[in-house]
Amino acid sequence: MRLSLPLRRRAGVLLVAGAVLLGPAGPAVAQGAAPAVDLSAPTPTAPVAGAPPQGAAPDGSTVGGAALGTRDLVTVPGAPPLPEGIDARGWLVADAGTGQVLGARDPHGRYYPASTLKTLTLLTLGPVLDHGQVVEGTAEDEAVEGSRVGLVRGGQYPVDLLFRALVMQSGNDAANALARTAGGVPATLAAMNRTAAELGAFDTVAGTPSGLDVAGQSSSPYDLALIMRRLVEDPYARDVLQTRVADIPGVPGGALGYQIQNQDTLLADYPGTLGGKTGFTDAARHTFVAAVERDGRRLVVSLMQAERRPVHELEQAERLLDWGFATPAGAGGVGRLVDPAEAARLTTPPPPGPSPSPARAAPTPAAAAPTAPPPVGGAQVATRAGESPLVPAGLAVGALAVVAATLVGWRRARRQSVPAPGGAVRRPPTDADGLR
Repeated sequence: MRLSLPLRRRAGVLLVAGAVLLGPAGPAVAQGAAPAVDLSAPTPTAPVAGAPPQGAAPDGSTVGGAALGTRDLVTVPGAPPLPEGIDARGWLVADAGTGQVLGARDPHGRYYPASTLKTLTLLTLGPVLDHGQVVEGTAEDEAVEGSRVGLVRGGQYPVDLLFRALVMQSGNDAANALARTAGGVPATLAAMNRTAAELGAFDTVAGTPSGLDVAGQSSSPYDLALIMRRLVEDPYARDVLQTRVADIPGVPGGALGYQIQNQDTLLADYPGTLGGKTGFTDAARHTFVAAVERDGRRLVVSLMQAERRPVHELEQAERLLDWGFATPAGAGGVGRLVDPAEAARLTTPPPPGPSPSPARAAPTPAAAAPTAPPPVGGAQVATRAGESPLVPAGLAVGALAVVAATLVGWRRARRQSVPAPGGAVRRPPTDADGLR
């Protein structure tokens, strides 16, 4: 029987919620085999001192090729000199069409992602929620901390508008409302981690649907590029990313409506931009990911732990994109963006023993220094494409406790508070204001 679109999306929501409790039969991921959110640690307020932990596939290999195991710079032979002014601690430029990675710095460093994690929220929930469903704003939405689009209690917001608010103005309140609609924050996080694992984004651990910092949450320049590559392949997600302005409705007798604008200035300033997502927290600093297409060639760029001075992070992205387009299309790559089929082959954990997998590049001494972002153990990502993102059904109760505790940690994390909007027309703070 073929389901209608609304029924398919409702079924998808049930699958999102059910992912917390049930998964196909299969071996559990061994404790300590996967990174996890650490609820015992305080909310991070600054970047990790030194280099962050380095990610790897569950089988111990470096995803995309051994050359991407570097903590330093790597570029394809024949590429022009790298541009000046790039201070991002981690970055990557890749050809989204061929998957070839043209250049990178610390591509598998596991940094705090800030609001660039919302790209994974969109990728995960976009296909399963009914875009026409109207969601009522709640007091919890009003109280969400950090960057907000300004949802108010009693307001009526279509899911489609919430997705646009999520991306355009980095609305943490929109992320909260979407997660609630998808079955709750724990279910949404489980689904996000499953999506990441299926893509091969093994450096990514989602601890909040918004990207607000929790200890152990992470992504990498490589993973952000994987996620953005997939997003711009989807017509709906690409339309959301390219939206320039949208109208937030008011509430009769209460808050007035107002217009929001997209924070990704590349849409207006950099020809061929398909979409991008900004991010900022004190711990992540500035993050950004985007995709651009010119003359039939599509590139993705990602930056993590960048600063705004002396060169704005979006200007850094433009310079790296200029460099990428100047690199000959036939130059090859220093690695590749994997597809889901290849990612599925990387999910068998390595056999026990002191020797690392030969496919994984040996880490430099800097890789061992930091205490965060994440430790290992606790909530797990999928062991194979198609499995539960947490644990098999036999450990479902424990998994639910872990993700529920994650929700508690998310709510209690120390943030810079933003007051709820009143009746006057106002624009709530966003990432562009230096908030989260």
